[in-house]
Amino acid sequence: MIGDEFMTIGESNLTASDVNPVSLSERAESLLYALIRRYVLDGQPVGSRTLSRESDLDLSPATIRNVMADLEDLGLVTSPHTSAGRIPTQLGYRFFVDAIMKVQPLQPQAFSEIREHLTRAGSRDIVIGNASEMLSQLTHYAGVVKLSKRPQGRLRQVEFLPLSGTRVLAILVTSDAEVENRVLNTDRPYTESELVEAANYFNETFSGRSITEVRSALVNSMKRDNLEADRIMRNTVEVAQHLFDGDDLVGDDVLVSGETNLIGLPEFHEMEKLRGIFDAFKAKHNLLDLLDRSVNSDGINIFIGDESGFEALTDCSVVTAPYHADDRAIGVIGVIGPTRMSYETVVPVVDITARLLSSALSYRDA
Repeated sequence: MIGDEFMTIGESNLTASDVNPVSLSERAESLLYALIRRYVLDGQPVGSRTLSRESDLDLSPATIRNVMADLEDLGLVTSPHTSAGRIPTQLGYRFFVDAIMKVQPLQPQAFSEIREHLTRAGSRDIVIGNASEMLSQLTHYAGVVKLSKRPQGRLRQVEFLPLSGTRVLAILVTSDAEVENRVLNTDRPYTESELVEAANYFNETFSGRSITEVRSALVNSMKRDNLEADRIMRNTVEVAQHLFDGDDLVGDDVLVSGETNLIGLPEFHEMEKLRGIFDAFKAKHNLLDLLDRSVNSDGINIFIGDESGFEALTDCSVVTAPYHADDRAIGVIGVIGPTRMSYETVVPVVDITARLLSSALSYRDA
């Protein structure tokens, strides 16, 4: 059964976005760790008395206040004007995930749920969509996945079949057995024999090439003035351009699951903030750019606050990991939630889901 080798994983291969230059004493690290853990739990500023109880350090409240003042000077915590307690800053979260976070092992029940969902029958896109849904269910945040509409292998063959009027059914098969069916609206009706000739010519000319290479070759062919020299070639180019025209076949897409989980979180009580996040989900291009930055990484990536580069996600953190098929990175999955998220539990969920998804896709294609 796929995925059994992952049951013992307790730590994630975390890739930090930057090396944090801050250096803290063991005492300061312990207090910052306790403060962030407490703040993640209840979202309230954390005072010195609470830290005294939760840090397991034999320190007086006065000593803790002094350490907190030092942490504030370093920009790791801040004190809201309405409270004597402190909360972590974006830099504080960054230091936490880079230096002192203790990743929690994934619970066996959660592992089993992920594996069960990813081994269900269905197309590759359905399996990937299931992974996004599982991330949302297990973290209670928004699950996000980048999937490629581009067939991952090289072209094996194309068939063209006549339908009614000027409609043609195109069947595109790639080297990894992915099949893409398209109904094309051509400029004129084509006979069955013309389409068979066009498909044969196309396969002889373009088999083994990537879609990007085929598109480029077709564009160049359309620019030539000597197409009238070869009727079959002209018919082939005229029909094939309808199949490869536009970005929908070669573009990527983003699926977002469970975005409504963000409704009701204190960080997003302002409707304007929530609307901006949902607009970003709907537009997708910014999310694609962000996920593209993770596709070739070796492990987990964490973007905190404005590290994402997008204003709508300033109050969010994004935890991502690439997934693979046949040892090739083909997409990215992740979680989007508030900066006040439990990184220690979210990271292993994303990490294991990416690994199990990779295994499921490779197992499915074997």
